[in-house]
Amino acid sequence: MSRKLTVLTLGAFLIGAVPALAQPAVEVTPLAAPDYFANAGRDTGLPPDLWRGASVETARTVLPLLAAKPLSPAAGALARRVLATGADGPQGAGQDRDLAGARIAALIAQGAVKDAGVILSRTSGLEQSPALAQAGAEAALLAGEDERACAIAARLPTGREEIYWLRLRAYCQAREGQAAAAQLTFDLAQGVARDATYGRLMGVKLAGAGSPGAASLRNGLDYALSRSLGLDLAAATPAPAVAAALASAEPGVAVWNIENGPGPLKAAMAAVAAGDLAGAQALRAGLTADATPVNDLALLDALIAAASGKPDGPTLDRLVERGAVSDAKARGKMQNAAILLAALGAPMGPQARGEFAKFAAAEPGKATVARGLALDLAGEARLMGETALLALWISADAGAAGPPIGDRARIVRALRLAGLEPDARAFAVEGLLAQR
Repeated sequence: MSRKLTVLTLGAFLIGAVPALAQPAVEVTPLAAPDYFANAGRDTGLPPDLWRGASVETARTVLPLLAAKPLSPAAGALARRVLATGADGPQGAGQDRDLAGARIAALIAQGAVKDAGVILSRTSGLEQSPALAQAGAEAALLAGEDERACAIAARLPTGREEIYWLRLRAYCQAREGQAAAAQLTFDLAQGVARDATYGRLMGVKLAGAGSPGAASLRNGLDYALSRSLGLDLAAATPAPAVAAALASAEPGVAVWNIENGPGPLKAAMAAVAAGDLAGAQALRAGLTADATPVNDLALLDALIAAASGKPDGPTLDRLVERGAVSDAKARGKMQNAAILLAALGAPMGPQARGEFAKFAAAEPGKATVARGLALDLAGEARLMGETALLALWISADAGAAGPPIGDRARIVRALRLAGLEPDARAFAVEGLLAQR
């Protein structure tokens, strides 16, 4: 081969190599970590930007409260709807396993066991967080899947010394015939935090004989123990989570059980409470002003207006009028009712506003000034998720009866402004029913 040919060959090789050398490097974008809040329990009708602008600190405060405190029917329905929604969480919450566990624990505590189970089935790495793992174990126990709950407990790498896991591990060891280990773990659990109910149930489970007393349905583990001992579950009062596990259907929209009579007026109110708006309207059509107490008729009209989502001016005007002229006891109830209907958006004319502003007998609120203002601001900014959390915070502090009128009216208004109209109506109806 000549020197000239060698040079030409080398030149051709280099020329051919240039395009390959000049190609830009391929950039690899890592996949985003999964957002635990994006897993949905069901279609709730709420948007994927539910948590837009929400405070993660508020979420970290409120979600544990919802797992620990009873709520009124309206607040419970709001909690189940918001927490079952699949939407990217508040900034800083999406990869927080403990907060994800608190969300699921709150769903379980409020009776949405099926929703919680669906979310858990779509969530990986349960055992990496004691909070997530506990939610998974409780859901399994409530579903009657004790073996799955025990498997979660066995795989837990950290937090095994916490009281929940000690109690569950003792139960699992007893199920598996490890009598000595179960007794040791049981003694350790009772030494950490003695629980009389767990003690009597587990004591009989370990002994294999004796009287365990009545069934207990406080939580999944009590339910599993009572079931394994063959106790009469129907005789015990279940927590919402256990009630949902025992029922054929989970709780849905808010409903209330009130007396259905005597008389068509009370029957109409009971129909509203049960969610039968058409039945209530039919009963109302048969009532006349001359044969029905005026305050009761005004309250029924307010209930129907609130439940239908059509809070009208004439109904509010009658409540304002009755709130000004009724006797002292009835005056407060009429004023409370007028305030709720106004918060729901019913219009008022100048005369009614003048009388309304004089009201002094309505039930005041108890929420702190800052929390109430935070709720107002969140609603006005249409921060749907944050508005719901603040409403639930106030509700959790109030307990199973729900918030007083002063706080409830702010909740109704804020939920309505934020776009949570069905929930606003439920809070209004609940408050109006309390004025019967």
